Amino acid sequence: MIEATQIVPSLRETLAAATRSQIVEAATQLFLEHGYVGTSIGAIARRAGVAVQTIYNAVGNKAAVLSAVLDTAASGPNAPTPVPVFMAERTRETIDVAALVSMLADWFVEVNERTASIHWIIQQAAAVDEDAAELNRARSRQRLINYGHAAAALRERGGLATGSTDQQAAATIWALGHPTAYRTFVLDEGWSVDDYRNWLGIALASALG
Repeated sequence: MIEATQIVPSLRETLAAATRSQIVEAATQLFLEHGYVGTSIGAIARRAGVAVQTIYNAVGNKAAVLSAVLDTAASGPNAPTPVPVFMAERTRETIDVAALVSMLADWFVEVNERTASIHWIIQQAAAVDEDAAELNRARSRQRLINYGHAAAALRERGGLATGSTDQQAAATIWALGHPTAYRTFVLDEGWSVDDYRNWLGIALASALG
C-alpha cells in the first residue's frame, strides 16, 4: 500500500499565508464597519500592520481583497480549503435524494449566516465600482456552476422532476439559496434560523422533486 505524501509548507509559504490572513481579517473588519467605498487599501494596511504594497503583492487590489474576504467567510472553519472541494465531499457522502436536499438546506444556513453581510457589501459596491461589479457577476456565475454539480448528483440519485434539466435544477438551487433570500427573511423580516432552514428544506424538495 502506497501512503500519500504529506506536503509540508516552507517557512516562506507559512509566513505568506499568515500575512494574507492578517490582511483578510483586517479587511473584513473594515468592510463591515465602513463599507467598501469607505475603506481604503491604506486603512486595511494600517489595521493589518503591513505595507500597502504588501497587500497588492499578497492579495491584489481592493476588489481582490473583498473576494478573499468572501472566500474566507464562506469556507469558515474549513478555510483555507475552497468551498467546492469540501462541498464535493459532502455531496459524495449523501446516500439518497432526501439526504442531499437536507445537506443543501444545512449548507445554505451555514454559509449564509457567515456571508450574507459580505454579499450585501459586494452588491452595494457593485453599484459604484466596476471591479466590484465584475466580482459580483463572477461569483454569481460560479455559484450557478457549483450548483450544477449538486443538480447532477440529484439526477444520479433519481431526484429531479421528469423533464427537468440539470441547468434548470441548478437555477432553482441558486435562487432558493441566494444570500439575498437569507438576508430578507432572517435579517430583515425576523425569521428564526430554524424557520429559514425548514422553509429551505420544503422549498428545495418541492421544487426539485
